Amino acid sequence: MKLRLSFQLKALFALIFMAATLQGCGIYSFTGADIGNAKTFQVNFFQNNADLVEPGIDRTFTFQLQDLIQNQTSLSLVNSSGDLIYEGEITQYYISPMTATSDNRAAQNRLTIAVNVRFYNNLDPEKDFEKQFSFYYDYPAGQQLTGPQLETAIDEIYTRITQDIFNASLTDW
Repeated sequence: MKLRLSFQLKALFALIFMAATLQGCGIYSFTGADIGNAKTFQVNFFQNNADLVEPGIDRTFTFQLQDLIQNQTSLSLVNSSGDLIYEGEITQYYISPMTATSDNRAAQNRLTIAVNVRFYNNLDPEKDFEKQFSFYYDYPAGQQLTGPQLETAIDEIYTRITQDIFNASLTDW
């Protein structure tokens, strides 16, 4: 009888502890995202306003940002009136030489992409922001940045930029 009572008390304390812990957590995901009371998000099309235009990168960026938010939160994607709204434009797309050989030729080039983002939290306007995010991809100067090489470069850059946008808008990191 005494052993059974002890087990029941331990189980009761464990249940109370778990309930208190979960009560204080708020609405968080395993990715660290704090979506608060938001249920929906929208990502407006990110226009390519860079001086050098690479066809399709605007659509690719928009879809990659939508996919990241859908995969890392429980938010539903909507076309209008979202609780959270992402919009902006691609402002830079350029290639520059990074290192030189002994005869002053480029040994390595760098593709840089910058995206200006406006984030609106319609449930908590204090979290709104406008920021520029950028990242780069280095590659040998002897290679042409086309086909699969270009896709790899853009994917790597967009993976970093979209994660930075996610962290800036939905985490306190």
